[in-house]
Amino acid sequence: MRVNVYVPLALALLLAGVAPPVGRRVSPALAARALTAAAALTAAASTWALLLLSMTLIDQAPAVIAEAGEEGRSLPEPVPETVALLAVAALGVIAHRLLHVVRAHTSTRRMMIRLCEGHPPDSELVVAASPTPHAFAIPGKPGRILVTAAMFGALEPAERRVLLAHERAHLTHRHAALSTTVALAAAANPLLVPVRTTVTFLLERWADEEAASTVGDRRTTARALARAALVSQRARTGCGLHFSEHAVTRRIAALHTAPLPVVRSVGVAVLALGALPALGAVDATGDLLRLLAETLPGL
Repeated sequence: MRVNVYVPLALALLLAGVAPPVGRRVSPALAARALTAAAALTAAASTWALLLLSMTLIDQAPAVIAEAGEEGRSLPEPVPETVALLAVAALGVIAHRLLHVVRAHTSTRRMMIRLCEGHPPDSELVVAASPTPHAFAIPGKPGRILVTAAMFGALEPAERRVLLAHERAHLTHRHAALSTTVALAAAANPLLVPVRTTVTFLLERWADEEAASTVGDRRTTARALARAALVSQRARTGCGLHFSEHAVTRRIAALHTAPLPVVRSVGVAVLALGALPALGAVDATGDLLRLLAETLPGL
């Protein structure tokens, strides 16, 4: 347990390092799915590793110390007490960060649903009479696309089709679920923040590629992105525009090149990298169970 319990924490650094190159070289759909799954596994394993470290404090319980003294046994010390105490503190921070992410996502979802109130429940498209250019994909049953009149008015007819195809792709492929998952993973393990950043960008790239495929014109899609970004920048609102944020320049440049290949071997390698921390956590769990058997032989 002295080594394998730290494996999930170390491999989180490796996953964070490979995420950006994978995002630049592999199809956005494949890369986003693989990185999200790997981040979720790594975050769960690293959190479990912290829990295992904190559980080693059981040998400091007065009852355990007294019993060991009566039987003349020496208590094992798999990790220094300071490390175990730091793990307990880290778990508290993680719980706070996770709660913050859940509250933020819940609040945003409620706000967007409220904006759709008063519209027919079976209508996919909701056009809000607002002078601020916005476009959102609102997941749910049914999912909806919220676009402001200012955004629609700023785009040409072909560009409007791009916008709707982009937001529809977010709904069809459940990008909100992937975004929430990777956000929770980064909250549980801050080392995974680069993975969250990469996946957030890849989800927009994925929707861009879907829109380009739907309208059959990559240049029109790139033009729609550029126009939406300019309109949003002029508005200078405090809230980001989902359709035009997330490194628009890189997204536009990508649409002027050929789509990235679907390299499944890279996806498998990323998933394997996510599975390794889980294996390390399982091995460390076995070590802890043996430790507990030695510390509390009556159990």
